[in-house]
Amino acid sequence: MTKTTVDTGTMLQVRHLRKVYQGRGRTVEAVGDLTFEVGTGELVCVVGPSGAGKTTLLKCVAGLLDSTSGEVLLEGRAVTGPPPGMAVVFQEYGRSLFPWMTVRQNVELPLKEKRVPKAERQRLVPEALAAVGLADAVDAHPWQLSGGMQQRVAIARAVAYEPHILLMDEPFAAVDAQTRAELEDLVRSLWKRLGVTVLFITHDIDESVYLAERVIVLSSSPTEVLADVAIDLPAERDQLGTRSLPRFAELRAEVYRLVQQAKDGERPGRMRKVPR
Repeated sequence: MTKTTVDTGTMLQVRHLRKVYQGRGRTVEAVGDLTFEVGTGELVCVVGPSGAGKTTLLKCVAGLLDSTSGEVLLEGRAVTGPPPGMAVVFQEYGRSLFPWMTVRQNVELPLKEKRVPKAERQRLVPEALAAVGLADAVDAHPWQLSGGMQQRVAIARAVAYEPHILLMDEPFAAVDAQTRAELEDLVRSLWKRLGVTVLFITHDIDESVYLAERVIVLSSSPTEVLADVAIDLPAERDQLGTRSLPRFAELRAEVYRLVQQAKDGERPGRMRKVPR
């Protein structure tokens, strides 16, 4: 699986996105006014307090949920439904994999729906499974695998789809700490190798700083962008060395401080960029 060319353009634009839920006589403004961009080939994490609308944002970006106002543009085109150049990895991997299908069949399914020729599917599926360390598990069923391995299958399925942008919604929240660290390194490895743009939703501040080139901090609901933090850590990262760097501690403290401000109800006014 070859690495795509990374240019300096804009892959994703979220412009004044607003989402209001209505029902049972109540109106809830989940997302107030969100505006940000993700450049082609960037890995951007989004954090914020619980209930800040992170998953609502992702569903709007993925075309799974209509916005009340504003727009989402992918490669300059308005997102009005699930776009063909996008893949999504959800938190609940158990629900996203079909237990009666083998690992190979699960990974191959969206390629069939995409009408990828059989010969191409036979190339893409083994490559994607090898990339996530599951080359020997092609004939297993999801229920025969650990939670971490199941999530690797979900990631392989997204990789095989060859997306321009990969959305990840707290994908490691349900696995143990050691598996989480391994999957974090897997995501960065695949991101660098494939050149795919990644928008990664997480509630874990350490994870966001370790993974990202930028961390977008959301305010409390109704959600706006509170801050955009540039992560100037070395490109080559490892769990022990990177997390022990003084700069990692500084960045973690800054993002933590911002999230606490969001919990306390601070509103952005004018969005702040935290420089390198």
